[in-house]
Amino acid sequence: MELPKEFLNRMESLLGDEYPEFLESYQADRSYGLRVNPLKCLSEKQTGSFAENAAQLPFCLTRVPWAEEGFYFNPDEHPGKHILHEGGAYYIQEPSAMSVVSLLEPEPGDIVCDLCAAPGGKSTQIAGRLLGSGLLISNEISPARAKILSQNIERFGAANCIVCNEPPDRMALHFPHFFTKIVVDAPCSGEGMFRKDAGAVQEWSMEQITLCTERQKMILECADAMLAPDGIIVYSTCTFAPEEDEQMIAWFLQTHSDYELEDWRDFLPDGCGLSGGSPVSRDKKLTAAGSFPGTEETEKTLRLFPHKLRGEGHFAARLHKKSQNPSGSRKKPKQRKTPADISLYLEFLNQYLLSAAADGSYSVCGLLRHTENLAYFGNELYLIPPGMNSLQKLKIVRAGLHLGTRKKNRFEPSHALAMALHPKDVRQCICCDETTALQYLHGETIPCSPQLKAWTLVSYQGVSLGWGKAANGNLKNHYPKGLRIMY
Repeated sequence: MELPKEFLNRMESLLGDEYPEFLESYQADRSYGLRVNPLKCLSEKQTGSFAENAAQLPFCLTRVPWAEEGFYFNPDEHPGKHILHEGGAYYIQEPSAMSVVSLLEPEPGDIVCDLCAAPGGKSTQIAGRLLGSGLLISNEISPARAKILSQNIERFGAANCIVCNEPPDRMALHFPHFFTKIVVDAPCSGEGMFRKDAGAVQEWSMEQITLCTERQKMILECADAMLAPDGIIVYSTCTFAPEEDEQMIAWFLQTHSDYELEDWRDFLPDGCGLSGGSPVSRDKKLTAAGSFPGTEETEKTLRLFPHKLRGEGHFAARLHKKSQNPSGSRKKPKQRKTPADISLYLEFLNQYLLSAAADGSYSVCGLLRHTENLAYFGNELYLIPPGMNSLQKLKIVRAGLHLGTRKKNRFEPSHALAMALHPKDVRQCICCDETTALQYLHGETIPCSPQLKAWTLVSYQGVSLGWGKAANGNLKNHYPKGLRIMY
């Protein structure tokens, strides 16, 4: 790989004595990672730890030290082409990128925004940590990428997530002081992805860095307008450029006096290759107005370098909004009215689903009966996450959990609902072996017990794959045609 000479000169100035080791890392194999989905536990008790659930996966896995749900895998095992991947049991993600949500520390009940969310790695990680409690709004400005984001959210089985397709300034107008936590995974020059993505090398230029910094400032201003008092913003990039990293944080702190920079060491493990931000004063060419006055604040930001750990280049910083101004607090959403004509939906619930998980573990079933959170869009019924304000005047790709379609004399459940359910949630389920599961994912009719009638959940190793309709010992396939696999 031939790297831009100007980029190499800048990295030598930035890294000093570490530069030869950094350069050598480009000759090494890159690392691959996946995150276990806590919404789809694989352990028999349904309450297992991430390690216990990872042990159920048919791959050789080792822990990613900065993400409790993250594991390295051998690419020769091809987990992206496995039945469990189709079922959302895990999400494949670059290991360094997992550090951002770990630094954010989302917890059940938080109101979270992923402002630049596609393709969904950080959003699915947030959804997993929320465990169905709270609200996640994932936004992506590109319509095509927003659709991919929505598909990944659906496969992951996240019921409390809304996907928007808006520019950040429109989001800021709609959600003033609304969120308790925000991720700004800002569009950047992509220097940290050079080893992974040859296209990023071709697109790189100093002009692009300048363009990115202006866009990043605008996005951070929007995030500030959306954050409630005492809230947290985690700003991240996948670039090494100080202008987009440490200097961006310095600019933000100098122009927003109600924020403080929190030390990454208070949230992530030390001694596993993570390091504090790079002091940019080694080279005056890399130092601009707005840089930190000393290394103490710089060290509070987080750097991930490929020569220090198993992962690509990344940067992150955790910003705490100290303001306690009550006038800037989030407005309480108006209570919705139960929509008319949901009798067929309730009939479906009573006939095919249980009211809650018998073992007390995570289940979406309790939310499904909160009729005040239901809304029709045409004939499509959605479960709007509790805590969401008005959906009007927003470009919505996913208005929460799509439950199904109102048809003449019947309710037809959606694939999204199947992906949010677990076999323990339903009255009828087929537990497939590998051969039958692949037949189902190919779109074929599969055999079933003659005792099964109508809507039946199809699963593999405890993970739901979709719906089928049983009759006379056969299950008519309702796996979406656009998702059917050919391998």
